[in-house]
Amino acid sequence: MTWTLVLVLFAGAYAFKVTGLVLLGGRSLPPVVDQCLVLIPAAVVTALVVKDTFSQGQDLVLDARAAGIAVATLAAWRRAPLIVVIVLGAAVTALVRQIG
Repeated sequence: MTWTLVLVLFAGAYAFKVTGLVLLGGRSLPPVVDQCLVLIPAAVVTALVVKDTFSQGQDLVLDARAAGIAVATLAAWRRAPLIVVIVLGAAVTALVRQIG
């Protein structure tokens, strides 16, 4: 990735944000749009985790990472503290890699 590309992407992202501010001004968005916008960060993070868990290059794989994510998801669902979720996921991934 070149610095030119980084600067172009920066300028484009900044332009999109400024355009939104200029177009909306002091007006608020409709409630349905506001609810959708709140969900976008969680959806993007989830998509990145799933992509990194179940792919290697261009191939789909099912390996130790899937077991770690499954245990971490279960711990998060049971409302375990974040550090416990991370340690459990890493430990299960390491254990499955060691066994396999």
